[in-house]
Amino acid sequence: MMDLLHYTFFQNALLGSLFTCIGCGIVGSYIVARRLVFIGGGITHASFGGLGVGFYLGINPIVSALVFSVASAFGIEWLSKKQDVREDSAIAAVWALGMALGVMCIFLTPGYAPNISAYLFGNILTVTHPDLWFAGSFAVVMGLLFLLFYRPILYTAFDREFAQTQGLKVSLIEHLMMIAIAVCIVASIRLIGIMLLMSLMTVPQMTANIFTSKFKNILLYSVLIGIAGCLSGLFLSYYLNVPSGAAIVFVQVVIFFACKGVFFFQK
Repeated sequence: MMDLLHYTFFQNALLGSLFTCIGCGIVGSYIVARRLVFIGGGITHASFGGLGVGFYLGINPIVSALVFSVASAFGIEWLSKKQDVREDSAIAAVWALGMALGVMCIFLTPGYAPNISAYLFGNILTVTHPDLWFAGSFAVVMGLLFLLFYRPILYTAFDREFAQTQGLKVSLIEHLMMIAIAVCIVASIRLIGIMLLMSLMTVPQMTANIFTSKFKNILLYSVLIGIAGCLSGLFLSYYLNVPSGAAIVFVQVVIFFACKGVFFFQK
């Protein structure tokens, strides 16, 4: 097992897991508190359209996915709040548009077909130093953001009306957090993959909620549980030769059911 640590790709995967779990743990706690899981899922799958456009135009697919994800986040909000479209319908429309556009652009891309499975299901071999800088920077920014503005974000997440009575700029906070969700999704695509990414933003939070209901503790426990699941999943992925994203999510779900079972039998 220790021999794995000598490989550069595995070192990158470990660092990527650490940064990803910090970012997903923080953003995922907000998503679960605000009950934005389906919106997050819509943005996640819509980002596939950005990847396809990036491959077709010959630009960095992560950059195009980031732009497309942010646009999708505000598109869902615009349709649901300004155009009287039901939120679930808006999510479905943006979700379908992103996936359809991504497939079309990838098939129209000249030359060799890109390795789409790495983006759909995650692959530790694709984690590069720029990816680490991106994920690491995002984790640091989100950590500082929640450290400095914890109470405004907390009030907005749990009681929007109360936050407004306190004079907080609720709309600004919500817009910034929607951008954070989009950035977190793109920063995590390489490791987890589009198809499984939302699991890392919800399952550790569900596990943490078994032991605590305090938002601050859920934040901390989600990060720790996410890291434990990612590290275990990476080793499982290597030894079974399966996609890292699937292995990580499998371990996260096993941890959830194990904790749920222990808590159930202790009652």
